[in-house]
This record gives sequence, C-alpha cells and structure tokens, in this order.
Amino acid sequence: MSAASTAAAVWGGATVEVASEPPKLSGPRHFLELRDLDGATLRQILDVASGVKRMQRNRARPLHPAAPLAGRSVGLLLSKPSTRTRVSFEVGVRQLGGEVVVLSASETQLGRGESVPDTARVLSRFLDAIVLRTGRAAALRELAQWSSVPVINGLTPASHPVQILADVMTFEEHRGPIAGRTLAWVGDGNNVATSLIEAAVRFGFTLRLATPAQLPPNKDVVAWALEQGGAIHVTCDPREAVDGADCVLTDTWVSMSDEDAAERIALLEPYRVDRALMACAAPDALFMHCLPAHIGDEVTEEVFESPRSVVFDEAENRLHAQKGLLIWSLCGENWTRFGEEEK
Repeated sequence: MSAASTAAAVWGGATVEVASEPPKLSGPRHFLELRDLDGATLRQILDVASGVKRMQRNRARPLHPAAPLAGRSVGLLLSKPSTRTRVSFEVGVRQLGGEVVVLSASETQLGRGESVPDTARVLSRFLDAIVLRTGRAAALRELAQWSSVPVINGLTPASHPVQILADVMTFEEHRGPIAGRTLAWVGDGNNVATSLIEAAVRFGFTLRLATPAQLPPNKDVVAWALEQGGAIHVTCDPREAVDGADCVLTDTWVSMSDEDAAERIALLEPYRVDRALMACAAPDALFMHCLPAHIGDEVTEEVFESPRSVVFDEAENRLHAQKGLLIWSLCGENWTRFGEEEK
C-alpha cells in the first residue's frame, strides 16, 4: 500500500485507503461541480453541445465528422447501477470517435481495497479521461486530486452536474434563454437540487425550492449561492415555489441507498407534482424529471405523460450535453471549433 494513503473511503461497499495530502497537480480539465466553472465556460459547453447535436441531426450517421476523440480512451467507473449515465457517456464517446472502457467496482482492485491515489495514477497511464459514478462523494475529489487526466462527475450523493447541464439545454430548446426565468424544484433537497442551485447562479435564473423541513437542500451550497448573488428561495410550501414558474422539476423520492423509504414517502406525500400543482405554474410551464420516475409517487401519470412534460428530451440531452463536456475536457484550447459545422 502506498505510504501516501492515510485515510479511508468507500467504493462499492468496500473500505479503501485514500490520501490525506495529495500532490499539487495542474492541467487536467476536471468537471467536478458546476460551481467550479464560470458561467461563460458552461455556456460554451452547451453551445458546443447544441452544435454537435445539429450535426448529428443533419447527417445520416451520428458520428462527428472531425472525430475529436479519435485515439482517446475514456473510462467509466460505475460503483452504482446506471442506465442513462452509462449509455449516454458510452455512446457519446463513440460518436466522437473515441473508445470506452466500462468498469464496475467489482471489476477493479478498488473493490478489494486498492487505494484511490494508486488507482488514479494507474488509470491515468491508460486512459485519457475518467467518468466516475459513485456512492461516496469524497472519492470524486480524491480521484481528481491524484489523476493526471480529466475526471468527470457522473453522479455522487452530493451532486449531479451532468444532469443539470442537460436540463438547462432542454429548457432553452423549448423556451429560449434560461437567464431571468424562474424554475421550481419540488421534493427532496437532494444531489440534483444541489447542482440546480449552482446552475441558477452560473446561468442567471431564479430558483425556488420546496422541500420538507427534514429534507432541506444543502445549506452550504445555498449559502454559497446567496453570497454569489443568486436568486435562491427555499420554502416548505410547493404551491409557493411553483407559483408562476416557467419549469417544475422533481426527482424520485427514494434512492437505491435509502433505508428509510417509508418515512421519506410519508414526508414527501404533499410534494407530489399533479395537475393542481402544475396549474399554479405559468400556463406554458415545462415539467422535468431526471428519471427513473415512480409514477404515482413524486409525479402523477397525467403530468408525466402531458404535453408539458419534456422528460425524454431531457434524457436524450444527457448524450449531447456530455459530448460538449467531453470536447471541453479533452480537445485543448481550440475546443469550441468542434461545435461548428464544417463548411
């Protein structure tokens, strides 16, 4: 075991060693949290994503004509089951001309106790980027601190930034610029809500969050957002949050790791998105859900299947937004050119 490995983290249910004092590394364009990037860079990522999406729609095959990831290999480290994250990243890398290696915790030595620093340094010799979906938020920062290639946050219990990039992209496709608009989050103040708060600051929209008092949004992130001048409002009343909103978002009430499902459902019962709640929003308000949805719990079938619902556009845009992100991470100073159609 490396002498630098002095603390512990959890990967796939196993306790592994992590380092307390990582080296000072520079260079890789990590994507860990939305707040780590400025609004201009995030806007460029989505502009490139939109450009790549147009190219895909205008061609018989979805492959990028310039193959910007040709000769590159991207690793997907998945310690939690995944549908959208795995498929969207795997397909996206291939459409950009790259290769993908998919690893679960049980398929790596991390699952047997190898240190995160050692794993990061080894994988950095094989791969050009690492996408991590983990049940341990600390493992993300640890991996990035020791990796010499870009690390991308595919999901942690603390945040889900790639989902929110897709959400912003979807809103703007349907309703135009998101700056100055009002979005409402209804339900648990979870990892998706955390990234949505950060997006409100970076993209300039108002965000109202309605959560039970027992399941509030991350207080530190709310405080950061307010310090940055963000228009963030937290309430326990879903109608107050949704009043006049341009978009209503929610998420599943119970995650895979939650052991208190019955208690959570009881707390969240008043936060179901139904026709009456949507009637409080703007007449043309959108409905979004990051999926998978539990119809009858957080949202009624009537709302989920309504013309206002853009959940499957939202799911598709995971693919396109992440392609913009991969291009930003891996394609150097002139990366934005890959979002422009060849003339």
